[in-house]
Amino acid sequence: MYREFFEEISGTSSGLAAYTAQNKFSSTCRRYLLTNIDSRYPENMWILFALGSAFFAGITAVLAKLGIHGHDSTLVTALRTSVVFLGAWIVATISIKGHFASELTAITPRTYLFLFLSGLATGASWLCFFAALSRAPVTLVSPIDKSSTIIAIAFAVIFLGERLSLIACIGVLALAAGITLTLEPGTLRSLVSQRAKHPRNAPLIDAQKAPTTSWIIFALASAIFAALTSILGKVGITGVDSNLGTSIRTSVVLLMAWILVALHAKPAQIRTIPLRDHAWIAASGIATTASWLCYYRALQEGPASVVVPIDKLSILVTVAFSALMLREGVSGRYLLGIAGMCAGAVLMVIG
Repeated sequence: MYREFFEEISGTSSGLAAYTAQNKFSSTCRRYLLTNIDSRYPENMWILFALGSAFFAGITAVLAKLGIHGHDSTLVTALRTSVVFLGAWIVATISIKGHFASELTAITPRTYLFLFLSGLATGASWLCFFAALSRAPVTLVSPIDKSSTIIAIAFAVIFLGERLSLIACIGVLALAAGITLTLEPGTLRSLVSQRAKHPRNAPLIDAQKAPTTSWIIFALASAIFAALTSILGKVGITGVDSNLGTSIRTSVVLLMAWILVALHAKPAQIRTIPLRDHAWIAASGIATTASWLCYYRALQEGPASVVVPIDKLSILVTVAFSALMLREGVSGRYLLGIAGMCAGAVLMVIG
């Protein structure tokens, strides 16, 4: 099938030989390959990639919690990103071996822009997420962070033109109800009371003086930036090798993370981090690498309004590993909320 296609665009069989020997591919050819070479996989293979992303993302939150305890969250984020950067580029180099330079030069300025913006949003989301983790249990932070699902679905409908069926709309409502149930009673009231106690011109983020509910601010900000990440990434990853696109995004996140470390943290504190915590941070970075590679492969092939909810099933893994490794318990209300989120994700896939 591919031989006939190449002969069609190059004119003759001899033209094909010359074309192949020079290893030059037209933009039409590249788009065809990106669209059709993966057709040997099942049509809904992206669902498996989305599930893989959810599994590794769930592990990431717990491993990061183990490594972040007592350390500056910005510094830990930068260390994790360094691991992700290394892993992502190794995988990208292997996956496009032989035509790495041509792949990079074939990426349009518009694609680079959206990958760059997606990386910035990811970096902001990470920093907020781990700042929240340093202030509250992972079982409280994760549900609020997962509210990015609803925001991302809304963005996908508005900006990407994706449509939701009636069943999918019911799934969105189930997701929203599930997220609400996972919030501890009084959480929103605490947020309101915190805003009442602090004037608008007062800084909300102060690691030393912030009230105990300051984690809510970080968690909500993480959700908003995560939603932007998905939409910008969906646009940026189109027509690009997903592993290469992920690597480019990671480079932006890495640069952003270390700039913030230089401005707000003390790089010398790396020496004070115990070897065991370094191991947990590295492990969370490896899990993040696997999650990202799966996520952006799924996002490239499937609709963002469905991929994002599936990815957020990572909360199942987070809760399970939190109970086993962190000894964090959950209430019946919390479990009911998780069930609602799972039901919503399933309805989104069916719809």
